Amino acid sequence: MDIDLVDPDLYANGGIPHEQLRWLRANAPVYRHHGDPDFWAVTRFDDVVHVSRHPEIFSSHSKLALFPEPSEEQLAMQRMMMLNQDPPEHTRKRAIVNRGFTPRTIGRLEEHVRSICHDLIEEVAGHGEADFVHDISAPLPLYVICELLGAPPEDREKIFDWSNRLVAEDDPDYRKPEDDGMVAAGELYAYANELAVRRREEPRDDIVTRLLQPHGGEELSVDEFDLFVMLLTVAGNETTRNAASGGMLAFFEHPDQWRRMVDEHTAGGGRLSETFPDEIVRWVSPVNLFKRTATRDTELGGQRIAEGDKVVVFYSSANRDEDVFTDPDTFDVGRDPNPHIGFGGGGPHFCLGAHLARMELRVLFEMLLERMPDITQAGEARRLRSNFINGIKEMPVRFAS
Repeated sequence: MDIDLVDPDLYANGGIPHEQLRWLRANAPVYRHHGDPDFWAVTRFDDVVHVSRHPEIFSSHSKLALFPEPSEEQLAMQRMMMLNQDPPEHTRKRAIVNRGFTPRTIGRLEEHVRSICHDLIEEVAGHGEADFVHDISAPLPLYVICELLGAPPEDREKIFDWSNRLVAEDDPDYRKPEDDGMVAAGELYAYANELAVRRREEPRDDIVTRLLQPHGGEELSVDEFDLFVMLLTVAGNETTRNAASGGMLAFFEHPDQWRRMVDEHTAGGGRLSETFPDEIVRWVSPVNLFKRTATRDTELGGQRIAEGDKVVVFYSSANRDEDVFTDPDTFDVGRDPNPHIGFGGGGPHFCLGAHLARMELRVLFEMLLERMPDITQAGEARRLRSNFINGIKEMPVRFAS
């Protein structure tokens, strides 16, 4: 089989290349993939988890966590971001940031998220049609991010633009000819600085105020704070938006599962409300891959990995591993247990916002079941041209007005 897991056109035209990944899991689970440089493609669940849980061997800091090879300028700045750090520095930073993501903080957000979902659905309900991404799944996490940052809701379009430009540089709909991502990063840094100045002058009960306050002698530097705002802006937006869009598409492609949801909701709710968010994340795998760099010679999946080798883990493949999931190519909203790694494979980089993302998905689909149980797909879903984010840019939908 011809193997190419990184061509962005492949993803734009057909989504995750599950056929290739299935073949690799069976025949070459740690595969030497061509590239510049060549890299090891890690496709089995257990191997992805192993890489994720051993940052002392597979580093995020050495050459960063995103797939493209960084410039020296990018290395110097991006190494201050949690995403691109290893313990113990990552542990220090995570302890500070965790203050803003306690269960109590996330729990207090649920009614606000419900209100956002209600307003988004209400805005389009009378039209009988909408673009699911533009009108529903994209605005939701943007409003939530504004709430977390204490930013004005009207800033959501700027945040949406910065996020797209930072992660979708391979997509001509979002890429600007003069922008290599550094321009968008600079604009976002300036925005974060203004936010920090306002919060220091006028503290509020929000995550920005908590992160700027010293805690146990630890606080974020200006650069660290700016980079956290960038991480929250991208991670908190792209993952939830594309999990929601991909989840809705999965329901369109599996109408029996939507019917299960409708029937249970009509009967007054039940177990599916606890299981379906995780099945959406497993099925969609909004983040397809991350990169690590071997810090020493080691072995993985029967292959000798040399110090300095580029190692890329494919969450989308691990989440369909036949050795871990029963009928992995079946979308089952009642799947239990569901040990997916759509929020990361454990270890230090497990998704900080996993509880928030689950809650946003649960509330959104509960509201859709309530207000739009007859929702159907009304046109082709256009996919993002990206090997990093499994994204949908447009998806027309129709419903009773």
